[in-house]
Amino acid sequence: MLALRLTRAARLAVQLRRLLVASASAGTGFLLLCALGHALTHPDAPGASSLRLAWCAAPLAATVYLAVAVARADPGTRPRPGLSAIGLGPGRLMAVSATTTALSAALGSVAALLGFLYLRGDLSGAPVDGAVSGVLALGQRLPAPAVVTLLALVPAAASAAVALTLRPRDPRPAPSAGSRRYGRFGAYGWGAARETFGAYGRYGARLASASASASASASASAPASASASASASASASASASASASAQPAGGRPAGAAQADPSGALLTQASATLSPATTDGDGSAQDATGPAPVTPRSHTTLLPWGIAVLTAGLAVETYAGDTATRDAAPSAGVLLGWALATLGLALAGPGLTHLCGRLLQAVRPGALRLLAGRVLMEESHRIGRPLGVVCAVASAAYAAAALHDADATDFGPLSVIGAVVVAGCTVATLLTAAVEAKHARTDTTDALLRLGAPPTTLRAAAALRAGALLAVFGPLTLVVAQLASLPLAR
Repeated sequence: MLALRLTRAARLAVQLRRLLVASASAGTGFLLLCALGHALTHPDAPGASSLRLAWCAAPLAATVYLAVAVARADPGTRPRPGLSAIGLGPGRLMAVSATTTALSAALGSVAALLGFLYLRGDLSGAPVDGAVSGVLALGQRLPAPAVVTLLALVPAAASAAVALTLRPRDPRPAPSAGSRRYGRFGAYGWGAARETFGAYGRYGARLASASASASASASASAPASASASASASASASASASASASAQPAGGRPAGAAQADPSGALLTQASATLSPATTDGDGSAQDATGPAPVTPRSHTTLLPWGIAVLTAGLAVETYAGDTATRDAAPSAGVLLGWALATLGLALAGPGLTHLCGRLLQAVRPGALRLLAGRVLMEESHRIGRPLGVVCAVASAAYAAAALHDADATDFGPLSVIGAVVVAGCTVATLLTAAVEAKHARTDTTDALLRLGAPPTTLRAAAALRAGALLAVFGPLTLVVAQLASLPLAR
């Protein structure tokens, strides 16, 4: 019920994005039902029916990818302060997002079923003649379990992907993998402070801690009267002077800072830490404040993406060499394209990050510095959708080259599949761009308050788009040429 209310009360842009998810689900469900109809019409060709069903994995993956992007960009299901008090914590909001996605995809599946039944003539009374009549299983009864299974595939996959992506994560930082520092014999835990050799047995080291505890107990038991306060302060000063006189000349009290030969400050392990400088698990934090946050680097997956892309092109080349000329693209070609798409998706954030670095190279001005920093910061949001769009554009170019070389007619189902895949990838990229724009709203407002002209921000956006086009455009053409070579022979 809460998911239905949030769906009805959402803004127009959110409703349009959910409508896109429903449309993509309708197209994918219709293709799945057509694969079922082909299997019923041609029972003597199970291989061709299985190949049609395997090619439905591309629009299915594109639909799930779009559903995840739409769920992430939905402002109604983002965690806000105070929602946990009324039972809307991160887990509940994740369940609401998954339910909303399942409802949108289920609406598309119902539309696909109604369209398929209309073309069969079950609703209108007259079946449709044409190129799709061979996959409608005319005159045969549709098995209800198979229909329900195929139509439930898209909502189940989309909701599961949304739940996995938006699952609550532990906000506590991961424990540092620093080297173990050993103190005195019997010391427990990961000591953040180092102690020198013999510090435990130094004369007066234990007396200082004992006098400090005695001083704390004396000050805690002091009455509220002025005379008692004066006597407590006198006893505290006396104990402090006694502890100071108990030390030899040149000695240090426990917990005092000392310098090593390199100039770094060292503290003894016996120094007591205040609760403000100790976290929940007992590890000491730096008293000077939190460490400066360094920007994350997204180039670690770039070599893996290049390797997977190369493997995909190799698989596609091998499948194209072994296939006959008049046969439809085999499962090997589908596997090669899937690996190439995965490789470009893995390499996309790294390439976007490198675009930002190139914009800041060779004495950058304010405009190039701003555009490059934004690209580096948003590379994890727009890098993967850019890589997927690059892969889809390469596949479209290869298919167009194959059509021009052999004059092959793809048919209406292939056109539907291509429209679903291309539309989902472009919509995912636009959704990620909108999400990135909303994420840097505070930065944009701060720049405007500081006096930055709006034309500078628009010029920085145009510069980012030009840099991405200059990098991903030639990459798309190169991948498309390499992918079309084995298919055109």
